Amino acid sequence: MTAPLQNDRLLRALARQPVDRTPIWIMRQAGRYLPEYRATRERAGSFMDLCRSADLACEVTLQPLERYDLDAAILFSDILTIPDAMGLGLKFVAGEGPVFERPVRSAADIARLPKPDMGSDLGYVMNAVSTIRKALNGRVPLIGFTGSPWTLATYMVEGGGTKDFAKVKGLVYSDPKAAHDLLGRLADAVTDYLNAQIEAGAQSLMVFDTWGGVLAPHDYRDFSLQYMQRIVDGLQRERPDGSYVPVTLFTKGGGQWAHWIADTGADGIGLDWTVTLDAIRNRVGDRVALQGNLDPSVLYASDEVIEREVARILEEFGPHPGHVFNLGHGIHQHVNPDKVKVLVDAVHRLSARG
Repeated sequence: MTAPLQNDRLLRALARQPVDRTPIWIMRQAGRYLPEYRATRERAGSFMDLCRSADLACEVTLQPLERYDLDAAILFSDILTIPDAMGLGLKFVAGEGPVFERPVRSAADIARLPKPDMGSDLGYVMNAVSTIRKALNGRVPLIGFTGSPWTLATYMVEGGGTKDFAKVKGLVYSDPKAAHDLLGRLADAVTDYLNAQIEAGAQSLMVFDTWGGVLAPHDYRDFSLQYMQRIVDGLQRERPDGSYVPVTLFTKGGGQWAHWIADTGADGIGLDWTVTLDAIRNRVGDRVALQGNLDPSVLYASDEVIEREVARILEEFGPHPGHVFNLGHGIHQHVNPDKVKVLVDAVHRLSARG
């Protein structure tokens, strides 16, 4: 028996229902900017060891909730868990980030990819979800997440981070059939992965399409959006107990395509700071909730500037239901944690209704 939800602002906002104040959570809210996170990460031994320990993943997931009046927790994990489970040899290299020992470069490589088993290969993620959900005890909703097929494919083909996306775009243009085969496999795996997170206790879902914005518009529709559509269609968002699990799609640099994203049937659209909320809302209406969209660098500014920018974004969205306040991308690791409290408190204070 799960505890009743004490703070449902996030779920209400994603359902475009009235809330007493705008909910806020922060991308990468559990992470390197927090000294307590760095201490836990050191105890874990490695980043993936931290992810694979349900107790430690739970510990770092809850750390920001102890500091700030946040309206959601988000599972502590990594977007590359699925490619890792496909046997590509994921490593995290200091100064480089994630690196795959065996990148995928050809149709033959793609054909050899195994389908991950959600129990044996990725069960540690589901253990973390259920452990965190139990520890939250109804305090706030738990968000589960994944990388989008295009974003996962980018890392798998490039072998790690990239600035020019030459290898993955080369695959798209030289062998589109192979690229679609890879993306289809990933879409199926991601759908299974998110449904397993729902079953384990996730109450809301995020799909991070970090690199969708590097594509031309027609390529975005063909190689990113259609696969996120497939995922949305395959999610079991209606729980047996009658509750509903909303899904938010976030394409960094993709605000100009918000009307296409709204057509997928997603509940929310994540937006970065390169667009204004009022302009996007004018395009999509009240079909979807909007999440965002403060530039993370604002957190390096004075308290007065942070409050001013919060007020600006709240005014941009206006008095309508359906706004989830967030950064336009993940919080920077060198941000002063005290500035995050200024942000969270300002959102709640300045958005309070009646």
